[in-house]
Amino acid sequence: MADKAKILVVEDEEILLAALKEELLTGGYEVDGAMDGLQGLEKVKSFKPDLVLLDLLMPKMDGMEMLQKLKGDSETRDVPVVILTNLSDYERISEALSLGAMDYLVKANYKLEDLLDKVRMVLARKQ
Repeated sequence: MADKAKILVVEDEEILLAALKEELLTGGYEVDGAMDGLQGLEKVKSFKPDLVLLDLLMPKMDGMEMLQKLKGDSETRDVPVVILTNLSDYERISEALSLGAMDYLVKANYKLEDLLDKVRMVLARKQ
């Protein structure tokens, strides 16, 4: 049995963070969470996730800045990132994709089972 994939959820809305973590745990993943980009970067280094789910709009350091820092660091640049966004703001999304995010989910448009499918798909691509 392979080790469980580790997923870091970086999301500043506590209720959503808790729901995402719960769903991923139920899906059989090891999960940690962070409430902003600064905490998220620290957790990427300590928790060493196989995938980061990253909200764009957050205090202290937003998702774009965190993504740039992740991709600019040789230690973390290969960690796949899926953007979580409230925006159907395609400019921000395409900017995130061009910075190296692998995919995105618009929060209002997906159900939790879609989240698990997306996570499985991105992890499979990584192998």
